[in-house]
Amino acid sequence: MTGSNRLSAADLARVAAFAGLVAALSLPGQFYVFGSSVPVTLQTLGVMLCGLLLGARLGALAVLVYLAIGAAGVPVFAGGAAGLAPFAGPTAGYLVAFPIGAFVVGLIARPDRGFHPARGFLAAVVGGIVVVYAIGVPVLAWRAGLDLPTALRTGALIFLPGDLLKAVLATVVAAGVHRAYPALGRDDHRHEAAATRT
Repeated sequence: MTGSNRLSAADLARVAAFAGLVAALSLPGQFYVFGSSVPVTLQTLGVMLCGLLLGARLGALAVLVYLAIGAAGVPVFAGGAAGLAPFAGPTAGYLVAFPIGAFVVGLIARPDRGFHPARGFLAAVVGGIVVVYAIGVPVLAWRAGLDLPTALRTGALIFLPGDLLKAVLATVVAAGVHRAYPALGRDDHRHEAAATRT
């Protein structure tokens, strides 16, 4: 591992803080709508914020740390779930999609170039909604024994209005944070650029 790929103490602190943020957004509780086996939570808001505020690399790493903590037995998943069981259930695809979604959010938002709300909202929608649904829905259909249209309706479409609101909220929050801390997220892309040159 080269020096450009090592995480600084500040990077590690940010990754830990945002892993905690995703965990905190998973804990307020969960409820199900229209008999869906997928709970309504604020996890995807955390995924969006990780990408918008930390960038692709650190944002994805923060979500991976969150998943690792939950897999290790800390009850940080929706409804206080923990361990490996959630990775074998109907919502497993959504969990797997979270770090990928955070990476895509950061890749599109590119906070190293300055935060632009329109691009940030697009990033939140593509990474935090489209990517998560694209992985989560087929796995839901498989694990729950549903046909794909039913899985799409009960695992995506009924959540779409709420997820779009989360994308708006994430964009507003990210815009405010980037105004207050304009250097946030830029180190991540300097690491990526340095790694590309080596």
